[in-house]
Amino acid sequence: MSRCIALTRAELKRHPLPPVVEGDKNAHGKLLVIAGTRDIPGAAMITANAAMRAGAGKITIATVASVAPQLGMAVPEAMIVAMAEGRDGGFARSSVARLAELANDCDALIAGPGMSPTPVATQLAARLCGVGVPMALDAALLHGLAPVARAARAASPDTILLPHSGEMASLIGCSEEEAEANPLDCGREAARRYDAIVLAKGVQSHVVTPDGAAWRYEGGGPGLGVSGSGDTLAGILGGLLARGAEPLAALLWAVWLHGEAGGLLTKKIGPVGFLAREISAEVPGLLAKAQPSE
Repeated sequence: MSRCIALTRAELKRHPLPPVVEGDKNAHGKLLVIAGTRDIPGAAMITANAAMRAGAGKITIATVASVAPQLGMAVPEAMIVAMAEGRDGGFARSSVARLAELANDCDALIAGPGMSPTPVATQLAARLCGVGVPMALDAALLHGLAPVARAARAASPDTILLPHSGEMASLIGCSEEEAEANPLDCGREAARRYDAIVLAKGVQSHVVTPDGAAWRYEGGGPGLGVSGSGDTLAGILGGLLARGAEPLAALLWAVWLHGEAGGLLTKKIGPVGFLAREISAEVPGLLAKAQPSE
């Protein structure tokens, strides 16, 4: 098995992002964010804002109808698409086909933040895996992925999975305690099982590819353990994917940017107490220092 490589700024030079170039919003990529429920509408806002901070040119948020108007005011830069809503406050089954249509008209997509595990989430995960654009699945869509593992394995390009320990347990059928104790081994099993690039979240984050290659990020600090932090990371990733970054490079950079932003806020505010929505504001400055431009 290959060694686990430290994810540092020097290592990122081996996985460059596309350079920043002149162009209108279309030149910087179109991202679709499928997120939110009636009870957790803010996840969509946090994800979309982080994507714009990472440089995405156009954002479309597809969310449930009851929160769409509020999101339109909270994220005026984004197009909001109100989807049919089920009695549980999540996406209705009838929304799955329309969400797949929207996914076919984007450069990248992030799906799952703020959603609840339901049969609809499982059906949606299977449909999205067949779309053929760079994609990351999070939260509810991970809990429902095991029954449609074949669809995930068939996805091209490789799907990115963003599980915490509970979602990892659902993905590979282990206990949450095992996922916490052995994030690298569990990440490798999930990457192999789903033929996906996996971020095993934890105190130390591990990025793993289907062939077993792995990277470890140890920075960030305890302040990143706050509600919405994972949505911020998903948004940063989505912004980089929309700009045309290769999936592995996008994930490595997203993990590093998220962690380094946490480190900066630790110095400015304190080791805990900053908000998830504040993390992404640090990303443009970090990118300007680390990313080539033309």
